[in-house]
Parts: sequence; C-alpha cells; structure tokens
Amino acid sequence: MAAPGSVIVPTDYDPEKDKSEFMNPVMQEYFRRELMTWRSELLRESQETIANTLQTAELQKPDMTDRASEETDHALELRTRDRERKLVKKINSALERIDDGEYGYCEETGEPISIGRLKARPIATLSIEAQERHERMEKTQRDD
Repeated sequence: MAAPGSVIVPTDYDPEKDKSEFMNPVMQEYFRRELMTWRSELLRESQETIANTLQTAELQKPDMTDRASEETDHALELRTRDRERKLVKKINSALERIDDGEYGYCEETGEPISIGRLKARPIATLSIEAQERHERMEKTQRDD
C-alpha cells in the first residue's frame, strides 16, 4: 500500500469512471482526501462554535424570554456539535479502514460498496443491500 499522500489524484478524477481495480491506490487516496477535508471542516466549525459560545455566553439576560431563547439556541448548537463529534469518530474509523485496506468493502458481506454510495456517504460500512436488511430488521424489532 502506498504511503498516504504519495499517490497523485488528478484534479478531474471521478472514481465512478475509474475502470481499474476496485479501491486501487488512486481511489483510496481520493477517498482519504475527501474524508480528511470533511473532518477538517467539521473541526473548524466546532472551533468557531466554541469561540462564539465563549463570546456570547450571556445566559444571564434579564428578560426571561431572551434567556430561554438563548438557552434553546445554545442547547441546539451543542447537540449539533455532539452529532458532529460522533461523525468525526466515524471519519477517523473510515481513514483507519483505508490504511488497513478494508475501506469500501461491506462489513457484513465483504462485497464492494458501490462507488456512488461511498461518494454520497464516505463513512458507509455496509452496502445498500446490507443496510436495507439491517434497517428492516431494526423496524421489525421495533414493531414487536
């Protein structure tokens, strides 16, 4: 396996049009870069939220309505950041799978996950078929 960053990905590269071997080094590097860019954006937004929260920590507003509104906004922002924190963990896991040569393959079946699915959801661990089976099983368990 090539070292991260040592493979050149053409600027117009589209993994869906790549007819060579599935998860070849160029394809792996493409998804590595996509994941790292996504992670960087999430971390930057998180830092901005922290900075803004520290600057606007005026939860002691005299008006009860204003304070309630501020608290609601603050709680929503924290929930969003918590979801993003979990997403960063999934991105890190996907990057590890690239390093291990397991990225792009369904955890359940071992079959390749479609490139279209990976482009839409680069952290996917299940093929569409396996994900649908998983969701059907969850739904039937919930309905019982």
